[in-house]
Amino acid sequence: MELINITLPDGNVKQYPKGTTGLEIAQSISEGLMRNVLAAKINGEIWDATRPIFADSHLQLLTWKDTEGKATFWHSSAHLLAEAIEALYPKTKFGIGPAIEQGFYYDIELPDGKMLSQEQFEEIEKKMLELARQKNTYQRTEVSKADAIQYFTEKGDEYKLELIEGLTDGQITFYQQGNFTDLCRGPHIPNTGFIKAVKLMNVAGAYWRGDVTRKQLTRIYAVSFPQEKELKEYLTLLEEAKKRDHRKLGKELELFTFSENVGMGLPLWLPKGTLLRERLENFLRKAQVKAGYSPVVTPHIGSKKLYEISGHWEKYGKDSFQPIYTPEEGEQFLLKPMNCPHHCEIFASKPRSYKDLPLRLAEFGTVYRYEQSGELHGLTRVRGFTQDDAHIFCRTDQVKDEFGKVIDLVLYVFRSLGFSEYTAQVSIRDKSDLGKYLGDPADWEMAEKGIEEVALEKGLNIVIEEGEAAFYGPKLDFMVKDALGRKWQLGTVQVDYQLPKRFKLEYIGADNQKHCPVMIHRAPFGSLERFIAVLTEHCAGDFPLWLAPEQIAVLPISEKYHEYAHQVLTALEESDIRGYLDERDEKIQRKIRDAEVKKIPYMIIVGEKEQAEGRISIRKHHEGDKGSTTLEDFIGQFKTEIAHVKQ
Repeated sequence: MELINITLPDGNVKQYPKGTTGLEIAQSISEGLMRNVLAAKINGEIWDATRPIFADSHLQLLTWKDTEGKATFWHSSAHLLAEAIEALYPKTKFGIGPAIEQGFYYDIELPDGKMLSQEQFEEIEKKMLELARQKNTYQRTEVSKADAIQYFTEKGDEYKLELIEGLTDGQITFYQQGNFTDLCRGPHIPNTGFIKAVKLMNVAGAYWRGDVTRKQLTRIYAVSFPQEKELKEYLTLLEEAKKRDHRKLGKELELFTFSENVGMGLPLWLPKGTLLRERLENFLRKAQVKAGYSPVVTPHIGSKKLYEISGHWEKYGKDSFQPIYTPEEGEQFLLKPMNCPHHCEIFASKPRSYKDLPLRLAEFGTVYRYEQSGELHGLTRVRGFTQDDAHIFCRTDQVKDEFGKVIDLVLYVFRSLGFSEYTAQVSIRDKSDLGKYLGDPADWEMAEKGIEEVALEKGLNIVIEEGEAAFYGPKLDFMVKDALGRKWQLGTVQVDYQLPKRFKLEYIGADNQKHCPVMIHRAPFGSLERFIAVLTEHCAGDFPLWLAPEQIAVLPISEKYHEYAHQVLTALEESDIRGYLDERDEKIQRKIRDAEVKKIPYMIIVGEKEQAEGRISIRKHHEGDKGSTTLEDFIGQFKTEIAHVKQ
């Protein structure tokens, strides 16, 4: 019997007969593990857990706890959805059915022009669970191109036939479970029995292959789980997410708005939202000054030539806002899509010495990108947004130290704003398509290795994501988990050897020779718009005290105490405590309720007793009455609380 060596994640090496499957290896470890294995990662590639292994390999067994395990589970559920639809609506044609961040979808065309609506969801869900209980295995078969074409020609499915056109013999596989067969590269879970709970979430139109000139198919979004209780928890989470939706809270708290007359994806910041933005900007500005950054300001437009030099026009030009033509013949400008080319020109504005480096240039720069209208979403996907952008020009021997300092700054921002759970994603090149990246492969190797080393030295929990690098360099993206457990990409740090070369940047080194600097791009917030959206949902609109647009509401019990209330508000404002005076002719209970709805952190109530004694009564949002105190003591406690929260 020929044996192969299987290296497990802990480094242990075990021997198994050639042709052993990941599922059999799991069973040899424990029956409990075998019952939970969804897929196997073989030498970094995701396989079916039932697929035989014929050579020495590194093996990781994937379960529901693993991101790749969930993706495999949801992709398999998409096939189950397709099987149920085909059983209920024979002659349905199928497009694609991938896993997405939360669940999966399948693009379909029902026969005879039928339309699908949410009224049919329950019937489809029941059919899916009925089929799941059959515990049908997902069987992988390698198929020749001719046989694949024949199969889907007989089915009359032109969408699968079009997908097959781009494939060659030796790379085509079918997967079958029960009575459903699909063109698919896999992988899949062992059998349908793992799927215990399903929920169809939404139905929408989707152009075939994303092309608006092609036929519109019906896209069904759904989600599935290994246990019914997990589905119930997920649906509860969705309800909470609706309450926290930044678009809803943004309107209620009067933070921002949109106008069709101004244009889609172009937010208008209202006074309270503007205060929130300014507090965030000032917070980071102070931190940047301490860290040695110099502020700069650049225009909202730039010559087209600038972005041709940087490579942005070639890379993104067709999908961007188109050039602005001036009365001068041949003169073209672009709305600024990036701040970095402008900062390169600032570096080049005078001779630089190695003694001048690192040079750290920071700007809250507004940029413009033409996102498709269907992709716009509140503040998280807009066409005009402000980046807390900075670019560090440094020597090669300074890169690791500067990169580490940026990580420290990002983590300070997260701590100050209550984001305690995050993963550092090292985004590297797609090794199967190196041609889409600028620059010398040796520079890329050095940059990718350096980022990983610094991240590990900082004790970060890192994951490596191939194919997620920027076209000019690798990066470290911070994936932050919010209060509902959702992941958001916020802060980013990027190492760039390419732009300085494209702009012919140089400094005189200690050897009196010319050298090209390395450029580090960084944005702890990412963009103010997206960051505020995520922060709003994370804290459900209950912003940290130091950040709240309105920190206090002074509530006089009646008109007789308005003068004293004005004195209180004036004293608070002189201590840089922001708020307002509610002088409406309303009962105090109504004023308190309205302040609670506005999520005002502190309410100060003044009446006959408070005025006579020169004191104030305090009420805290969510916590109720806090008793009576002097104005001086309240201001002292307020300042202490803010200082503590921002540590």
